[in-house]
Amino acid sequence: MTKLVLLHKADSIYDDEPDVVYDFPRNYLKAVKEAVGDWVIYYEPVKAGPRGYFAVAKIDRVLPKPGVDGRYLAMIEPGSFLPLDTEVPRLIDGSPLEQSLAEPDGTPKRGGAVQLAVRRIPDTDFERIVRLGLPADLEIQEAKRYDPRKSQIDEVSAVFERPVLERLTRRPYRDVAFRRKVRAAYGYRCAMSGLMLRNGGGRPEVQAAHIRPVEYKGSDSIRNGLALSGTLHWMFDRGLISVASDGETILVSRNKVPGAVVDRLLQPDGKILTPKDQNDWPHPANLAWHRENIFGQLESDGPAPWD
Repeated sequence: MTKLVLLHKADSIYDDEPDVVYDFPRNYLKAVKEAVGDWVIYYEPVKAGPRGYFAVAKIDRVLPKPGVDGRYLAMIEPGSFLPLDTEVPRLIDGSPLEQSLAEPDGTPKRGGAVQLAVRRIPDTDFERIVRLGLPADLEIQEAKRYDPRKSQIDEVSAVFERPVLERLTRRPYRDVAFRRKVRAAYGYRCAMSGLMLRNGGGRPEVQAAHIRPVEYKGSDSIRNGLALSGTLHWMFDRGLISVASDGETILVSRNKVPGAVVDRLLQPDGKILTPKDQNDWPHPANLAWHRENIFGQLESDGPAPWD
């Protein structure tokens, strides 16, 4: 197996959806097949946007693209995609993070591998980029973020750095990374109520909800997330509310949710707020999955918050 860098443009004309599939031509087939079962890191070229290295994922399998000769699809392992907490630039102090893109004196190469849409990356380079984008102490950073009293939190954990690949598969770590990205994308504001509430210590009350749950092969992409208050998160997970096919109208299970609750909790126009960056808007496929599999279909597992 081998690790890869995959170039991705948000406005790609190909069937790319980074947390689901990567579309590529035949000349990269050998390299991508070598990477099946291993990790890749996504990179946005400078001319396409400012993100640089922005996410990791694992390749599950490779398939010929139906109806298109000479193109293939790298299918992403469900649940493996994870955005970097901090996007990482290609150059640091003027030198590329990838050894293959640097001259012997550390300056950037021109042409060659720089122009490849798929390129192999050594484990050392991959791990260096991941450490910069997903630091080992991310959970501790988040715990201390709004509570300085936690500066002494778990000192043993603070000095113990888990191996990079173990970090990428730990659910508690991924939950923190997902929450940070989703809440930031929505400006720490609930997508359905429009409220931005903070507790006495300044901690945002808004939570990060998976649209398609992880246990049902949902990803940790921002596009599979909604920033919701605790009550609305509870309602969303139990199918009492959803989002219509237009991507903005809030659907309500009216036979289960009192009108007074709707009036109190939801925005007056009945539409969700979306992130400023359109690339972070909820993906239509994820919203459709929620409507078809969760909305109006689950029984409540206890009293509602308004009872």
